[in-house]
Amino acid sequence: MTQSTLSSKYQLVVPKEIRKQLHLHSGQKLTFIVKNGSITLVPERPLSELRGIARGMKTRNLREKEDRSL
Repeated sequence: MTQSTLSSKYQLVVPKEIRKQLHLHSGQKLTFIVKNGSITLVPERPLSELRGIARGMKTRNLREKEDRSL
């Protein structure tokens, strides 16, 4: 497991092996998602990169109940 330390200025460094694996680059924006005490970082990608990513995906039971709008 790779770790990073939060600096006194509340900054994090993304380890090199993770940057390479996810093809992250300097200046790229990341979205923070907080859920049940955990943080997930999601890199922003251009829409053109996402075309066809969900093709053939089953759409039943994807969301948790508290996230559903009724």
